[in-house]
Amino acid sequence: MHRFNAILRRVFAFGSGLSMALVFAIIFVNSLRRYIVGQSVPWGEELPIYLTVYGVMFGVAWAYSVDQHIRFTILVDMIKRRTREKLYLAVDVVTMISGLCLAYSGHMFAMRRGNLASSGLKSTADSLAQSTGIEALTWIGKVGTWQYAMAIGGVLLALAAFGKFFERYDALKGGQR
Repeated sequence: MHRFNAILRRVFAFGSGLSMALVFAIIFVNSLRRYIVGQSVPWGEELPIYLTVYGVMFGVAWAYSVDQHIRFTILVDMIKRRTREKLYLAVDVVTMISGLCLAYSGHMFAMRRGNLASSGLKSTADSLAQSTGIEALTWIGKVGTWQYAMAIGGVLLALAAFGKFFERYDALKGGQR
C-alpha cells in the first residue's frame, strides 16, 4: 500500500504542478503577445481558468494524501492519541464517500450542460478539428470538458482518502503489536 500511496502522491503533485505551469505559460505568452502584437490569443483568457480548477483538484488530493490540508484540531488535540487515530480513520471513510459524491455530482453537472460551447475555446477547437480532420477535437471547445474537473477531482479525493485510510490503518495496527 505504501507504493500505491507514493505513486498517487506523485501523480497528484505532477497534475497540480503541470496545471499551474500551463496557467503561467499561457498567461505569460498571452501577455507578451498582447504587448508585442496588440492581440491576445483567443483562448488565452478562458483556458487558464479551467486549468486552474484542474490544478486545484489535483492539489486538494495531494494535500489530503500527505495530511497537509486544513484541519480544525482544537477539540481533537484533547483526546487520546489512539482515539484520535480512530477518528481520523472515520474521517477518511467520510472523505472517500464525499469524494465519490463530488465525482457523481460533477459528472451529472457536466452531462447536463457539457454540450454547451466554451466561448473562448470554440473557434480554436473547431479550427483544430477541421485542420487535422479529427472531429473528436471539438471536445476542447465544449464546457463539459472543463466542468468535468469536479468529477475527476472527486475521484482523486476519494483515491487520496482510500490510500490515507490504509496508511493510517497499517500504522494503527503496527502500534498494537
